[in-house]
Amino acid sequence: MPRAKRHFLPGKGYIWHISHRCHKKEFLLKFKKDKLIWLAWLSRAKKAYGLRILNYVITSNHIHLLVHDNGTPGAISRSLHLAAGQTGQRFNRRKRRRGAFWQDRYHATAVEQGAHLVRCIVYIDLNMVRAGVVRHPMEWPFGGYLEIQSGKTRYCLIDKQDLMRLFGFHNLKELREAHQSWVEEALQAGRLSREERWTESVAVGSLEFVGRVKKELGDRGIGKQAVGDGRIYMLQETRSNYDTFSRGKK
Repeated sequence: MPRAKRHFLPGKGYIWHISHRCHKKEFLLKFKKDKLIWLAWLSRAKKAYGLRILNYVITSNHIHLLVHDNGTPGAISRSLHLAAGQTGQRFNRRKRRRGAFWQDRYHATAVEQGAHLVRCIVYIDLNMVRAGVVRHPMEWPFGGYLEIQSGKTRYCLIDKQDLMRLFGFHNLKELREAHQSWVEEALQAGRLSREERWTESVAVGSLEFVGRVKKELGDRGIGKQAVGDGRIYMLQETRSNYDTFSRGKK
């Protein structure tokens, strides 16, 4: 069963960027069939647990998922367990394979609303551009960019109403125009490098925001530090702190 890193704070209403890799970074999601299975079960999880999905992309060896905690206990963890578990089981059964399909723990990073959320959305959208697979996110069928921009209404994963509320847009036209401009601006600026803050930090946002996350972590926040440049801050999970925690648990 996939579990979150120890810093995850369920039920707090945060927006979470979640990344989950296949076991040993193997390309176990390279087939279209398996990508569609993960998406189908994520859709079921959305209906079953009220999961609020803001963006996503599925690649050949990992997934990125941006969700808004709806306050329902276990909504995020149950959704990930369902989608990941069914995808792995069906792949192993079809391939007559044994062993883990996913890395044990998924990583969750709390993301502040506003400009930081915009940057995270764009980072997810440009994943396959960054990998050199496509030239524009519109060309990748297994991501949120296409769903938002195409006007798809059936079998949608993304909660467009929640996105509009978060950014103060009045209609889908405003959302699509803004979303498109964010991505085009990043493409023109050449912002295609990998940003570890989204997959390795505990929280990303203003100094006040990461400070609040650290405070709510309680004892789990001890040893974590806010690092930034005045515009964007990261609450980092240090290796030494992790080792200390592990020894304590033992």
